[in-house]
Amino acid sequence: MSRKETTGQAITRSLVAHGIDTVFGIPGAHMYDFNDALYDAGDKIRFIHTRHEQGAAYMAYGYAKSTGRIGAYTVVPGPGVLNSGAALCTAYGANAPVLCITGNIMSHLIGQGRGQLHELPDQLATMRGITKTAERINHQSEAGSVMAGVVAKMLSGRQGPGAVEAPWDVFGQSGPEIEVPVAAKAPHPAVNPDQIAAAAALISGAKNPMIMVGGGAADAGAEIAALAELLQAPVTSHRSGKGIVADDHPNYLNFVAAYEYWKKVDVLIGIGSRLELQFMRWKWLPKDMKIIRIDIDPTEMVRLKPDVGVVADARDGTQALTDALTGFVREDRTREFADLNKDARSRFSAVQPQLAYLDAIRQALPRDGFFVEEVSQMGFTARFAFPVYGPRQYVTCGYQDNLGFGFNTALGVKVAHPDKAVISVSGDGGFMFGVQELATSVQHKINVVAIVFNNSAYGNVLRDQKQAYEGRYLGSDLTNPDFVALGESFGIRSFRVTSPGELKSTIDKALSLDEPVLIEVPIEKGSEASPWPFIHPAPHAE
Repeated sequence: MSRKETTGQAITRSLVAHGIDTVFGIPGAHMYDFNDALYDAGDKIRFIHTRHEQGAAYMAYGYAKSTGRIGAYTVVPGPGVLNSGAALCTAYGANAPVLCITGNIMSHLIGQGRGQLHELPDQLATMRGITKTAERINHQSEAGSVMAGVVAKMLSGRQGPGAVEAPWDVFGQSGPEIEVPVAAKAPHPAVNPDQIAAAAALISGAKNPMIMVGGGAADAGAEIAALAELLQAPVTSHRSGKGIVADDHPNYLNFVAAYEYWKKVDVLIGIGSRLELQFMRWKWLPKDMKIIRIDIDPTEMVRLKPDVGVVADARDGTQALTDALTGFVREDRTREFADLNKDARSRFSAVQPQLAYLDAIRQALPRDGFFVEEVSQMGFTARFAFPVYGPRQYVTCGYQDNLGFGFNTALGVKVAHPDKAVISVSGDGGFMFGVQELATSVQHKINVVAIVFNNSAYGNVLRDQKQAYEGRYLGSDLTNPDFVALGESFGIRSFRVTSPGELKSTIDKALSLDEPVLIEVPIEKGSEASPWPFIHPAPHAE
């Protein structure tokens, strides 16, 4: 006689079968039968409960973004899903495989508008608007196939978040134990040799090619470095592409340096990148420049049409291009790149006090440590002023640029990498969006070093209101708690430092402690030099 199981148990077995070993979340009434199944899973799944649904979803995001594997979380339907929505937006924008598992009201009441607990007019449609895929499990018998289908879509091609919901009554529905299929990722698109030949022909005639890498190239670092060395071309990146080719690689150009080189670029090779830097931020194109794109998402070739589009996985496409250029010889230009980097560094060293503090963090953070930015004066500056040496080690929110993702995300990064150093850098504004998760870090012993740069303001808004709106300040100055006392009230070792040297020594100490640490760095309100002239530079003169 076959064994019986509930839908909640089948979903849990599916999670284990797909290698998901951690679920973040908050239990609740609609989800009890699933929550109980997670309990039954024992040491196969670690459950980390948070103090806000957004915290749970951002921790799943940090887990996913820093590993490339699925980060899973569970929340109640309705307000729980909506509270986690900002993190799903971030996961969608940053192509991170974040899986939301939620409930719904009783099956026979869905769509009736009766006003049931946590009811939304159309929750599935809401989730589909901010994920790559979202599905409902209507009956225990289909739990395995629905889970596998969602996971397959999340991981295939251009990755992204997914969601699965089950009605309240379905979670506890019992039936014969079902087969739990394991999702197969769709095979990578076959590399088109004609496209590769066309790309190679363009490159062969180019004097000054440039390679731009984005988050889609996270697993192609070695191949991209080899291509850059072959072409003697510089490689640059913006946010998600940081570290794919290490900052200290001889062919890597910091993007401030890359903008100077940009004047003479005749072929731009984009790999796993939306080319945001070149087309949305630099906004100046060299005359007659040609564009080659290697991207797994065919839609990208329509969004920004290149001269040659190679629809392929970044690693496959880059390797094919290198193979097609065998015998290609170029004189060494790495001294030129080093000089450009040195000149850029001397120019942006005026972005103070951010640069001195970021240098102190970089000196204290091990080479393989993780740096989680935040939308803040330090975070913006870090995009060009914080060297990174490995893929996924610089964790960013991508184009959503939403306050409050940083500290919560860092907790998920640390759960995924318990033996690596993880530093979170926030402003006071963003940190207060998720401050309650200090309790989570203590309860679950998640040893992130959280640095809060406290300028008592939403610094960007304050600067814009000062410069563009004649000091007509509205909602940009902030009254804050005593962060050290606040951290200590959670049971967290907390420090206040007032200089870069003191920050470095305090981080050294923090990383030697086997516990969460909070460091506050007071900054005079409005005192930071603007990083924006380096991120949105003035157009080159013709």
